[in-house]
Amino acid sequence: MLLCISLETSERLAAGPSLPRDGQVAAAADAQQAPRPYRPSIGQAGKDVVWVPTPPALLDTMLSLAGVTPEDVVVDLGSGDGRAVIAAARLGARAIGVEFNPELVTLSRQAAADAGMQDRASFVQGDMFEADISQATVFALYLLPENLDRLLPRLQSLRPGTRIVANTFGFTDWDPDAQERVRAELCTDWCDALLWIVPARVAGSWVFDSGERLVLTQLHQVLHGEWQSGSSSEPIRQARVRGTAVAFSVGERRFEGDWSELALTGVERLRDGSTRRFRATRQP
Repeated sequence: MLLCISLETSERLAAGPSLPRDGQVAAAADAQQAPRPYRPSIGQAGKDVVWVPTPPALLDTMLSLAGVTPEDVVVDLGSGDGRAVIAAARLGARAIGVEFNPELVTLSRQAAADAGMQDRASFVQGDMFEADISQATVFALYLLPENLDRLLPRLQSLRPGTRIVANTFGFTDWDPDAQERVRAELCTDWCDALLWIVPARVAGSWVFDSGERLVLTQLHQVLHGEWQSGSSSEPIRQARVRGTAVAFSVGERRFEGDWSELALTGVERLRDGSTRRFRATRQP
C-alpha cells in the first residue's frame, strides 16, 4: 500500500512528539499542586453550634478570671481552631480540646505545633456531650445556653472547686460567681467573661459541736436555711458556697468555713471582733 502524506506532516513526524507551550506547562503544574489548606469561615455551621472565634483579649480575660495555673487541666468543649487550648497551654496548663469537625482538629494540631505547644495542647475528634471530662479542673467554653444546660448535670457532678469560664453566654438558671466585661478594639460584641465555680453539695442538716443545728437548702451556690439553738430558730443570711468554701451569718455571728465529706470546719467571727473555731457534722 502506498501512503501519501504532505511535506508538513512528514516534517512533524520526524521531529517527534510536540511539547506543550509554556501556558500549558503552567496549567499542568497547577493541576498537580496540593489543595489549599483548610481555613474555617466565621459563622460556618457545626454539629451543635456555629463557629465564631473568641477574640484574644477576651480569651486572656477568661483564663485570668478562672485563675489558670500549670497545675490545671483545661478542657474546651467545641474547641474550634484550638485557640483557647493553645492559650491555656501557654500558661503552663495541660489543655485538651474536643471538636467534632475533623478538619478543625487537624488545623488545631498544626497550630499547636506551630506555637510549640504540642506537648501540652492536645485535640480529640468527638462529640462534646460524650467526651471524658473527669480530669478537668477548668473549662473554657463558648457555647449557647441550650448547650450549657445540656452539659450542666455533668459539670456539677465534678469535684467542687472546678471552674467553668465562658464567653458571654451562660446557663439558664445558674448565675455566675463572677463576671468581667472586656473593652478592646477587636472586642465590640459578645465581650463578657463569666465564671462559675462548681459548689460542694452542702444541703442537709448539720450539728455543731456547740449543740446548735443548721438546716440548709441549696440552689447552686446560693444557700437558705434555719439556725436552731435550743427551742429558738432564725433564718441565716448572706449564705453562699463557693467551691468548698461555705459562709453564712446568723444574728451578729459570721461563720466562714470549708466543706469536706466528713464535716464543716472553720472560724466563727463574733460582734466584738473575737473569733473561735467551729466544727459541724452532717446528720443522716
